[in-house]
Amino acid sequence: MTAPARPHPPARYRACLAGLLVLSLSGCTVGPNYHRPAVPAPPEYRGAPQQPVAQPKPQSLGEEQWWAVFQDATLQELIRTALAQNYDVRIAASRVVQARAQLGIAHAEKFPAISAGGKITSQQNPAVGPIPAYQSNLGQVAASASWIPDFWGKYRRTTEAARAELLASEWARRAVSATLVANVAESYFQIRALDLQLEISQRALASRKESLQLTRTLEEHGLNSAMDVRQAEVLMNTAAAQIPDLQRQIEQQENSLSILLGQSPGAIPRGLPLTQQPHPPEVPAGLPSELLERRPDIREAEESLIAANAQIGVARAAYFPQISLTGLVGYQSQDLASLLTGPPGLWNVGGALTQPIFQGGMLKSQSKLVKAQRDESLLVYQQTIQSAFRDVSNALVAYQRYREFRVQQQSLAEAAQDAARLSDIRFKAGTSDYLEVLTNETNYLSAELTLAQAQFQELQALVQLYQALGGGWQ
Repeated sequence: MTAPARPHPPARYRACLAGLLVLSLSGCTVGPNYHRPAVPAPPEYRGAPQQPVAQPKPQSLGEEQWWAVFQDATLQELIRTALAQNYDVRIAASRVVQARAQLGIAHAEKFPAISAGGKITSQQNPAVGPIPAYQSNLGQVAASASWIPDFWGKYRRTTEAARAELLASEWARRAVSATLVANVAESYFQIRALDLQLEISQRALASRKESLQLTRTLEEHGLNSAMDVRQAEVLMNTAAAQIPDLQRQIEQQENSLSILLGQSPGAIPRGLPLTQQPHPPEVPAGLPSELLERRPDIREAEESLIAANAQIGVARAAYFPQISLTGLVGYQSQDLASLLTGPPGLWNVGGALTQPIFQGGMLKSQSKLVKAQRDESLLVYQQTIQSAFRDVSNALVAYQRYREFRVQQQSLAEAAQDAARLSDIRFKAGTSDYLEVLTNETNYLSAELTLAQAQFQELQALVQLYQALGGGWQ
């Protein structure tokens, strides 16, 4: 009876490798598993409009798409251009690609590394005494493998950390996009506010030029004094002096917005006037607990916490033995013509175990370091949440108070306009001097300019509230 054939060494090597792979995949994973820390959230935002208890709360403004919040078609096109061309967004996207590559590197460390190669050597030896000259050839083709089984979960924790860093970079990219949307909208509204102020000043200048001409005519006919003419000139020059400064601010603001668009400084197209920009009288804020899932900076901070938590497992795994396996199989022959036709004549299998014994406290210090980094990430996460609640509350209060201020300022501007109109009638009728006209015209111009600024501040508060609620990155 023929004896059973002995297993071929490479087959034995593969069986051993497969068994260790199963053992490593089923091995333990040291280090703490992540659990989201409890964060106390207020039942509602301070400054949020009160809703009847029985009435369902409307959807938060932060859940709206940015083009539904900012309905000016020109502004929408500017935001789309910025999201496509802005350098900060493109840099953030590049960091996501880098983090994805880092995840691929970390994931690959769990598997064996296999490589193949070959070499051919030929040597001519001279004659030595009775030994004639001869030539020797040697050819070798081999495949090698090396692997460190992940018994303690070191590479699994490294992959977990890399995956969390990837998600953190993705949420960071979304945070950059949300900030960009808010900055473009705010800058655009600032330009439209300056446009309105420039229009008011130019209209006032044209009106005061007419008044100056009339005053000079009346002075020529002895109906007014030279003082009235001088006061009319003061009134006209006051309006004229504001125009160059407003034009400067407009051009500088256009330059700033151009940079946000990823373009060289230049003119910015206009859409709806400031007074026609749609915005609701009250904005639904939603539940504070929803902010933890919607704000990208909070999600980024949490993913960084997950990554720091996983690094604790990596540090703990360094305390345990490390097993490394190596293997090689191939062909070797002095006859190059039959190098690949004969049976494999070259193989080796090896293993090594390394157990840290004394490293001067390095492993202990490394463990303390990653724990302290985890604690810092936890504090940053909690601080980010508290800052988010503050941002929403501040924006809610600002939007409400600026709206009230704008309403009062509108009434003030209307009263100042009527006072200026009546004083002009009284002056033309000869019942008052031009000082009264000067005072009321100055008050009216100031009230109109302040009203334009109040209208901008109301829209600015809406933009800040939308960003604080986690909107803009969708």
